[in-house]
Amino acid sequence: MDASPPPKKSLGQHWLNDLPSLEAMCEAASVGAEDTVLEIGPGLGALTELLVKRAKTVVAVEFDSKLAALLSIRVKNPNLKVVQQDILRFDFTSLPPAYKLAANIPYYLTSNLIRVISETPNPPTKAALLIQKEVARRVAAEPGSMSLLSVTAQFYWQVSLGREVPAELFTPPPKVDSQILILERRPQPLFDDVDSKAFFNLVKAGFSQRRKTLLNSLSAGLRLEKSIVKEICDKTKIDPTRRPQTLSLEEWHNLYLVLNT
Repeated sequence: MDASPPPKKSLGQHWLNDLPSLEAMCEAASVGAEDTVLEIGPGLGALTELLVKRAKTVVAVEFDSKLAALLSIRVKNPNLKVVQQDILRFDFTSLPPAYKLAANIPYYLTSNLIRVISETPNPPTKAALLIQKEVARRVAAEPGSMSLLSVTAQFYWQVSLGREVPAELFTPPPKVDSQILILERRPQPLFDDVDSKAFFNLVKAGFSQRRKTLLNSLSAGLRLEKSIVKEICDKTKIDPTRRPQTLSLEEWHNLYLVLNT
């Protein structure tokens, strides 16, 4: 195998060659012999080598043009297709329905990637994302520690946590540990009476001033008089002095229903 190009700090590249961790990624994505798998940021191809043995087809999207060119040489398998592209510009509808996703992604990409795969008309049925452990736990958070990211993810996905991967298993080691975030697409919408754009306008307003009360953040974010916000909260039996991170998805849904009926 030719010499490995050094990781680029500017792209957040950290190579992972730990076999148990890579196998845990495949298991977390439930990769099977009939599956098409989208791999994001294949890098040197350590995970790719396992995926091509398990899946029917692997589409590997790599932003780094040098790594994309080398990947087909490193991983010689007819079921591998390499695409040199920014994943945020990738056409997910080019993939067959019910594909899986596996990715060891740069930490800075996490929020945007979850948003993109959530909102695409052709989402994966299951995704295993190896990301910063703290962020993985934030996505899987329960009421009390919720955020716009966790509400977004849990609106579209059943969220769980997989294997922890210590920083020292990467080259170069990042400053923090990682963890596999498992996203399983909800077979039916969580709420079947919601316009998602209007729902997330409400949630974004709520989290626009995270440290403030719902009364203040919703009033400012939705440009409503505080008396109207208080009335909305009263109808849903939600204390307007609560912070947005304490609300469950069901409570956000109740606020949405009162606001939009």
